Amino acid sequence: MRRLDPEDRYGLRLTLLAVALVLVAVPFGLLLDQVVRDGPLVRVDTSAANDLHGWVRGSPSALRVLKVVSFAGSPPWLAVVVVAAVAYVLRRRRVRLAVFLVATTLAGGLIDTVVKIAVDRDRPSLDAPVATAHGQSFPSGHAMSSTIAYGALLLVLLPALPPRARRPAVAGVVVLVAAIGFSRLALGVHYITDVLGGYALGLAWLAASTAAFSVWRVERGRKPVEPLTGLEPEAGADLRP
Repeated sequence: MRRLDPEDRYGLRLTLLAVALVLVAVPFGLLLDQVVRDGPLVRVDTSAANDLHGWVRGSPSALRVLKVVSFAGSPPWLAVVVVAAVAYVLRRRRVRLAVFLVATTLAGGLIDTVVKIAVDRDRPSLDAPVATAHGQSFPSGHAMSSTIAYGALLLVLLPALPPRARRPAVAGVVVLVAAIGFSRLALGVHYITDVLGGYALGLAWLAASTAAFSVWRVERGRKPVEPLTGLEPEAGADLRP
């Protein structure tokens, strides 16, 4: 148990990396198994894709809203948001936070690409599709990238918020990321297992990146990261406008 004690120098590393591995090995592994074996969840996927697509096709207003929400998880938009955040924290002389943002988001995108190529799942094939997307289907890049990017931004900027605003901020990010995943389903460009797989893999990578940052802090005599207080609580004053 000592090896998993978060106060131990290496215990924190093992604890958070264990969380990341569990997120990958259990839900992501099960989802991947269903996709590769064409399991029961795949049949649910197909039915849900057809039903949601039929609903969206009959509602132009819903289609417009879904496309806007989907764009909030697109690589170009996330790149703009992350670059703006990196520029902001660099102006505040918080170089380590800028490195965390860049490394976490870029490596997450690379992982997503590698897994997509390895699994090589085709996207849903629907009659009269309302939207199109390029590349493979599993996992959802929008779901994974938005989980990583918005999650990383939240961890960086939480110290700048007053304590009473932190839980609502976390809830807001969760709702946004969930809405992005739903939009990909409703637009007919992903299956349910794609989106869930993207969430699982994104959370795993975010946890692993946070673990690495926490170990860096502990090795320099600082407190480990506590998610609800952000990566660097002592940076709060510098990060406030």
